[in-house]
Amino acid sequence: MSAPYAHILEPTTLAGLPLRNRVVMVPMGTEMGDHDGHLTDREVAYYAARAEGGAGLVVTGINAVTDDYEVINEGLGRVDSDAAIPGLKALADAVHAVGGAISVQLTAGLGRNINNIDPQRPPISASDNPHWLDPSVLCRPLDLEEIAIIVQRFREAAQRCAAAGIDAIDIHGHTGYLIDQFMSPQWNRRTDEYGGSVENRCRFATEIIAAVKEGAPGLPVSFRLSVDHRYEGGRTADESKRIAVILEAAGLDLMMADEGSYEAMDYVFPPYYLGDNCMMGAAAAMKEVLTIPVLGCGNLTPERAESAIAAGEMEFAGIGRALIADPEWTNKLADDRREDIRPCIRCNQMCVGNAFLGKALGCAVNPMVGMERERVLTPASSPGHVVVVGAGPAGLEAARVAALRGHTVDVYEKSDQLGGVLWPAATPEFKKELRSMIFWWERQLRDLPVTVHLETEIRDDSPELAEADAVILATGSSPIAPPIPGIDGPNVVDVIDAHLGAALGKRIVVCGGGLSGADFALEAAQNGHDVTVVEMADGIAGDLLMINRITLLRDLAEAGITLLTGHTVTSIDESGVKVGGPDGPVHVAADTVISAFGVRPETALPTALADRPGVVAVGDCVRPAKVGDAINAGFEAAFSL
Repeated sequence: MSAPYAHILEPTTLAGLPLRNRVVMVPMGTEMGDHDGHLTDREVAYYAARAEGGAGLVVTGINAVTDDYEVINEGLGRVDSDAAIPGLKALADAVHAVGGAISVQLTAGLGRNINNIDPQRPPISASDNPHWLDPSVLCRPLDLEEIAIIVQRFREAAQRCAAAGIDAIDIHGHTGYLIDQFMSPQWNRRTDEYGGSVENRCRFATEIIAAVKEGAPGLPVSFRLSVDHRYEGGRTADESKRIAVILEAAGLDLMMADEGSYEAMDYVFPPYYLGDNCMMGAAAAMKEVLTIPVLGCGNLTPERAESAIAAGEMEFAGIGRALIADPEWTNKLADDRREDIRPCIRCNQMCVGNAFLGKALGCAVNPMVGMERERVLTPASSPGHVVVVGAGPAGLEAARVAALRGHTVDVYEKSDQLGGVLWPAATPEFKKELRSMIFWWERQLRDLPVTVHLETEIRDDSPELAEADAVILATGSSPIAPPIPGIDGPNVVDVIDAHLGAALGKRIVVCGGGLSGADFALEAAQNGHDVTVVEMADGIAGDLLMINRITLLRDLAEAGITLLTGHTVTSIDESGVKVGGPDGPVHVAADTVISAFGVRPETALPTALADRPGVVAVGDCVRPAKVGDAINAGFEAAFSL
């Protein structure tokens, strides 16, 4: 055991279930199930990889116990018939084979949060609540007989889990889903035994706990509770403490404490803007009133998880997307290899983002997610010499994968540092995980047959290409400077140079409100500048995932940044920027003008080498996109060699 993380790695038990450490992979949807919602070999391999990576307890994403009153969205898991048992047994066997323990999360349904509204089948809820996204759609309150049937379905689902060899069961009680709608006064206006007092509002949940205990005797039961809904009118910690005490009395064995709701969705999937350890207050509130173990989560760092467990602030570390990014997270801590943990950059791009599109789980920084069987990095049949041009995210990942497969790799980068566009993008403190990603690649390449050549520009006739068996071009992109009068003035600074420390005046106008411009605006405002953003579209950072955008817009408002959307930059002069908008022309005073009009692909070298065999272009030089697209493209190019 590695001393710095002794408490995380300490063997323990949960209601009699032996666990090899206190790391719990918290529930996250995968969208990898088959058409009927049953576990597939692909999904089993995904979970087994996290167990093999050392996690003490792996918890699946949600599994519906019934479709009696609510359509189960395609891709979601389901344990509502015996047809689920073979998949559950395969999962249990695979996790047990690598020394892990497995828990299945069971859900009563989504209620007012359901994705797709069927006009012939109104959503269900505790009361006649409006649908979270379309208030014109009212939910149908469940009647007493229907409630009893759902409780019975939990009992039956628990029996199936136990029969399959599952070790524990988690109840999906958070984020404003159906069980939470019963527990929360803003959604429960019932006047029967399931409404009114906090005890009555918890009755549905406590009956479910009892049913699960009856269906799967001896299996630990956990419950995921949103301690603070994080929106005005939502439940706060004081009410959640009362609920938690009732749930413990009902026989609960573990409380998973988190925050958020669909009204504050960024806390459900906390992006990089929310920073490290952003939900520890939830665990603290639960520890005040509970005697059963508490799990804390929310962008946890290993260091904070260790200190919190050591101090008795929680008993288990809930790790989510970090285990998607690196399934070996736990083993690397145990092996004293903290610096080798691949960082989760908290972008939500291919994990949560894919789920919202009904696509299988992926990862921006780990292209092997969901392909644990297919993308095994075996030695190449004919190892060769690979030249990678460009040391941005696509190039660095390509170099890493090519070297792991036995190729000898030379990386050529025209600038004086690794990282490409990641380096300037990572200057804000809220994007520090991007910096960590660059350092991670640097660390990985150090132990591989990779030679990095900085300040070396490659042209189509460069001798470095002559002996290469394969060439991967990752030359990136370059800033767009539209033909606006004054764009070349001395007071105009490109956003990349601004990130890298160019001198800036007090008053700043950012021309371009895409993600790059918006993130820089936030960074500048946090550093004491007066900032205005001019964007021709109707919204800021329109290309950003909705969940992340929620936090960004809130942070921009709290920082006092002026947003001029629907405005076009017409000219720049020594005193500021002239813009045109719905109310006519406006002059915005500025000491410094930031050019953030976007980027275009660097296509010169790819075009010149287009006819050469063995050359492939990846990343922004093909099409500017998100960092995850670049990393995955770099992986795929090297994997296919």
